[in-house]
Amino acid sequence: MQWRGRRGSENVEDRRRLGGAGGGRGVGIGGAGVIVLLLLGWFLGVDVTPLLQQAQDPAAIGGEALTAEDVAMGDFVSVTLADTEEVWAALFEEQIGQDYRPVTLVLFKGHTGSACGGASEATGPFYCPLDRKVYLDTAFFTLLEERMGAGGDFAAAYVVAHEVGHHVQNELGILEQTTRLRQQVSEVQANEISVRVELMADCLAGVWAHEAAARFGSIERGDVEEAMNAAARIGDDTLAREAGRRPMPDSFTHGTSEQRMRWFVTGQASGLIQSCDTFRAARL
Repeated sequence: MQWRGRRGSENVEDRRRLGGAGGGRGVGIGGAGVIVLLLLGWFLGVDVTPLLQQAQDPAAIGGEALTAEDVAMGDFVSVTLADTEEVWAALFEEQIGQDYRPVTLVLFKGHTGSACGGASEATGPFYCPLDRKVYLDTAFFTLLEERMGAGGDFAAAYVVAHEVGHHVQNELGILEQTTRLRQQVSEVQANEISVRVELMADCLAGVWAHEAAARFGSIERGDVEEAMNAAARIGDDTLAREAGRRPMPDSFTHGTSEQRMRWFVTGQASGLIQSCDTFRAARL
């Protein structure tokens, strides 16, 4: 992905120098144990932050200077966010005749607060509709590459685009409707709704990739494959197996690896918002 030297976004809120639980060495949980905890947390929808905080070295808590890698990753996220702003502003006008209000992206290290609760390494990147912000610790990209086998800058861009996709859903009123509906049905049905929401965000990330290639020429050979690999590595079935659990489809909240790849490709091939309607799709 060609991103260096390009325009960044003005909607990045950088909290990385504000402190929080840093990346200190765990005293009670080894590296492999931390990964298992994270996988279980993401798969089960459980916040394992307290367990991780117990494993933090107290000396690691506090403000930290940004490394050269931190600065570069911040610049990368900013450029990617700027691309999403331009793409979605144009697509909203062209395809649905509506103004697009850009999202704010919060960069943090360790943990921070959001209107939806705590944000930490354990929660992974997420979008909070209550304050209309995406929360991201770029250490997730390192985890994605080194521990989950999904490296490459476009894999990281896919993560950002997926979370921005949730903001697009919020702009369209979809998140409000689905949140209300999930409160009225059984747990299994609520999980199915969540899967449809997540697969739609994957598809919207694909729509962004389609338009980014056309508008900026920033997509290089192999980039789409990086995004698809990332989608595969964070499928519910794959995360369950990595955490040592048997995949249970009724408990899935994000979709299988195959589904996540297929819906990303659906959006990437069409470039159309309407192609991402997972709620009318006969096959997920």
